[in-house]
Amino acid sequence: MATHPTQYAHPEALVETDWLEKHLKDEGIRIVESNEDILLYDTGHIPGAVHIDWRADLQDPVIRDYISPEKFARLCSRHGITPDTTCIFYGDKANWWACYALWAFRLFGHEKVKILNGGRDKWKAEQRPMTREVPKNPRTDYPVPKKRFDKEIRAFFDEALTQSKSGKPLIDVRSPGEYKGEITHMPEYPQEGVLRGGHIPGAKSMPWKTATTDDATFKPADELAKIYFDQCGVKPGTDTVVYCRIGERSSHTWFVLTYLLGLDNVRNYDGSWTEWGNKVGAPIERSA
Repeated sequence: MATHPTQYAHPEALVETDWLEKHLKDEGIRIVESNEDILLYDTGHIPGAVHIDWRADLQDPVIRDYISPEKFARLCSRHGITPDTTCIFYGDKANWWACYALWAFRLFGHEKVKILNGGRDKWKAEQRPMTREVPKNPRTDYPVPKKRFDKEIRAFFDEALTQSKSGKPLIDVRSPGEYKGEITHMPEYPQEGVLRGGHIPGAKSMPWKTATTDDATFKPADELAKIYFDQCGVKPGTDTVVYCRIGERSSHTWFVLTYLLGLDNVRNYDGSWTEWGNKVGAPIERSA
């Protein structure tokens, strides 16, 4: 039987709610809230937190890609972020969208990133301080990133197809119904945006939220290893690709594999099922 890690590979990638409450005013950190529900921030947020709207701030709606390096620099400058700022991301729904924002920051090479373990859910459940006051941080001059790290942490259609044919680990983190092709979005959401249901041939089904506990925190390292190493066939040193519907849920799994289990060869196929399910000729399986 394989020996599994008992500690996270990069425990520094997480901060706990009690620590953050004591360090809200620390220099050199910027708390960033990013939610699925973009209106939540205005109803109350962690003191000092800035708001990043995943639709308006991170994506180019015309080409369905991420913003340009120039726009990323302006976004960071507007929120008083420098390359040396430690950005602590949190949000609703077990940090699903917070991980997406973190992944986007890594795409542009911002290295100092962390996740608030438990996110907004845990912070509110513990009745920690909230405010509606929007912080007024001094504007910075964030340099335009010289490159985007697409090759390192992002997979495109052709690469996902190659991964499928190779038999290397390919993880579908959507709901079981989406994986089986019974639905094209999560059960409680409108069934829109894609013409065909199913999954990429060879993909293993492991819903993203399997990695979390009831209080929205991440499961211990040994449990995560059993999930991804034993059940999904992920191995250190082997390329792994994760996907969902538009790349947000899979960014959560990317964070788990990269930071908590310490794998350095994980890529997020952010085109995901919206691209694959609409692409003419793309192979599809609908088996359970």
